[in-house]
Amino acid sequence: MKDWGQICDSLNTQGFARINKAITDTECRQLIDGYFNDSLYRSTIDMKRYRFGEGQYRYFNYPLPSLIQEIRTEYYGPLAKLANEWNEKLSIDVKYPDTHAEFIEVCHKAQQLRPTPLILRYEAGGHNTLHQDLYGDIYFPFQVVFMLTQAGKDHEGGEFVLTEQVPRAQSVARVVAADKGDAVIFTTNFRPVNGARGYYRAKLKHGVSMVLSGKRYAMGVIFHDGK
Repeated sequence: MKDWGQICDSLNTQGFARINKAITDTECRQLIDGYFNDSLYRSTIDMKRYRFGEGQYRYFNYPLPSLIQEIRTEYYGPLAKLANEWNEKLSIDVKYPDTHAEFIEVCHKAQQLRPTPLILRYEAGGHNTLHQDLYGDIYFPFQVVFMLTQAGKDHEGGEFVLTEQVPRAQSVARVVAADKGDAVIFTTNFRPVNGARGYYRAKLKHGVSMVLSGKRYAMGVIFHDGK
């Protein structure tokens, strides 16, 4: 059972939250084994070609695997409630619907029709530059990455990294330690921070440090569809 109160507290104060053993070792293995099943995916991206880093990721096609669809449905509800609280603090006139199915309808009406969950594969030298996963005008302010391999066993390096902009100062970087099967929820774009003049938007980006050896797999679950 997930402690959504604690998760939301962490998202409010840090912009991310970790869930231990969110998926099983068997589910991790099934996702890795499916990486080379072309029928599951709509496209494959070579990061080096687009200067995103070095490695490869593949976007799942509809219908999504049942595990990913269940995650999108389960996690969306409590995160949508928090997203609406954030928008209220920041005076953003956007209200997210109660269910993920309703939110996907909003995406599709905006011609954002392509599913965005993906699986990422890195070998030695692989890394992912700091970025955000927005994909269109309609986006959900949270996403989740699931670690499918174990640091120190399957690979060395490849830490998950977040940076947060600080007004009139240098950005703050955080390395988020996560084991195989753990999930890290983090903000897609920005979080509200209460400053001297009220709440302001602190922008976050995420990436992956260089893999030193072995192979690193992760799955990203993004809640909005893209163009």
